[in-house]
Amino acid sequence: MNNSILLVFWTIIGGILRFTNLGAKSPWTDEFATMVFSLGNDFRSVPLNQLISLDTLLQPLQFNTNAGISSVISLLLEEDNHPPLYFVINHLWIGLLSHLGVVENIDITIMRILPAFFGVLSIPGIYILSSISFRSRLAGQISASLMAVSPYGIYLAQEARHYTFATLFVIASLLCLVVAIRKIKEESVIPYWLVLVWLLANSIGLSIHYFFCLTLISEIITLIFLYNIQPHEKLSNLKRKNYYRIFLVIIGTFCTGLMWLLIIIPKGYGNDMISWIHPVNNVLYFISPPFQLLAVWIPMISLLPVESSSIPIVILSGLILLLFLIFLVPYILQEVKIGLRDKKFSLPLIVLISFISGVIGIFLTITYLARLDLTRGARYSFTYFPAVIAVLGGILSIPWHSNSEHKLSKIYSIILLNRKMGFYIVWIMGLLGSITVLLNLGYQKYYRPEQFVDIFQRTVSHDAVIVTTHQSLVQTGEMMGIGLELQNNQKLTNTSFLLIDKNSKDYPQEAETLQTIVENTKEPLEVWTVNFKDPIKLKNCNLDTKKYPHIDGYHYERYICN
Repeated sequence: MNNSILLVFWTIIGGILRFTNLGAKSPWTDEFATMVFSLGNDFRSVPLNQLISLDTLLQPLQFNTNAGISSVISLLLEEDNHPPLYFVINHLWIGLLSHLGVVENIDITIMRILPAFFGVLSIPGIYILSSISFRSRLAGQISASLMAVSPYGIYLAQEARHYTFATLFVIASLLCLVVAIRKIKEESVIPYWLVLVWLLANSIGLSIHYFFCLTLISEIITLIFLYNIQPHEKLSNLKRKNYYRIFLVIIGTFCTGLMWLLIIIPKGYGNDMISWIHPVNNVLYFISPPFQLLAVWIPMISLLPVESSSIPIVILSGLILLLFLIFLVPYILQEVKIGLRDKKFSLPLIVLISFISGVIGIFLTITYLARLDLTRGARYSFTYFPAVIAVLGGILSIPWHSNSEHKLSKIYSIILLNRKMGFYIVWIMGLLGSITVLLNLGYQKYYRPEQFVDIFQRTVSHDAVIVTTHQSLVQTGEMMGIGLELQNNQKLTNTSFLLIDKNSKDYPQEAETLQTIVENTKEPLEVWTVNFKDPIKLKNCNLDTKKYPHIDGYHYERYICN
């Protein structure tokens, strides 16, 4: 089959998978942040410490014709902890759709289109990275096929966030790294256009997500590692010139990073939005990060219904994945050994594996030394995800390039028939994993408001108030998730909401607002507390002692008041 046609085929497959059921999963707090800020709206427009209607709660999700790019940028710098580039592009995208009359109301499907599109672009992107790195179109095709069906890639693409956009620039930066190292190895000069492209990719990457800096730090670690393992000879003028040009990239990128650093430090990075990254302060937190990383690595290539409600299915899925790993790890290690003996494969394998190891080392260093567990956020692995797919593509292409005998046990010769079968097994497992994600049996959202609303609608028998304590826009997003589900179901839309400001100096008095509302209501009233931070005592109210199901992201209690 023609090389271009095959790449188009993988891209179409990846596009179908990424756009299937795009709006099926309910948005969660981070996605609400994307929606609100991209529209140029402000979470602070939602009143605190007073009873509000569903329409008032969801007001920040409405089109704002008065908002421009400057509004988006200023809001991001004041209220959020991300650089504004993606949000500005999303704002322009929404504005275009509105101008063309394509959409009248914003919904989560519209907001997920751009990430899904960028996710599709990563397929030809990874083809370019892998084919140039390994000087093999076959390696590029295998990488593209793996990216097309990657469960992790589909998970990122169906999030209304900036991770797939950042992934494109991780690919671009890695490509520049590989080409620059090859130039040094082959004793040819690094052209200035490569310096400029590399610097541009790094600067844009930092303008999309601050964690892109982890990619850049690992690239520096990789360069230092490769410099130290090569024979130390007197630097020729050519090598000195190349190192100077790499130094230009580092300095230019550092200046971009410093600019963002000077912007975010006065604003106070985080705004209580990263408090969920628990410090490593007990035995569980000490041992969990490596396992959390493993839980990210496996879905990069395969995933089965481990989040099914059926325990037997979960157990069976876990066993199949375990058997897959038992097969895959020795197979990959054997192919790596063969590849390292091949001049064509050895350099890109060393570069990409060193890079991946560097990022993982940074993750663990920050987790254990800075006491911020980055391994809890699967999405942060976008910083090295393309490198994993590229290196796997290269490794799985080795059987087509090498005639070396496979020295694994007889069981492998029975399973594989020949070494090339390894790719087909990995790809089929990837396809099964992508279907698992699309059926919401894997990579479920962190918050499940649809489950809460289902229980709420089946249980509530009087007028109701849903109340939470408010610390940041995270809690507003949690309530918006519930509100949007109620609106979509067009039931109980007269439900009221109350967000009590936890940060207020008068918090104890503000918390009494709920008691006042209960006392001033003549009709029977139900109070549903959601993620309420403190014990609650309400006069004339009885706690419903019925045991309700656990719901991800929502700890709730029901009070019946007379």
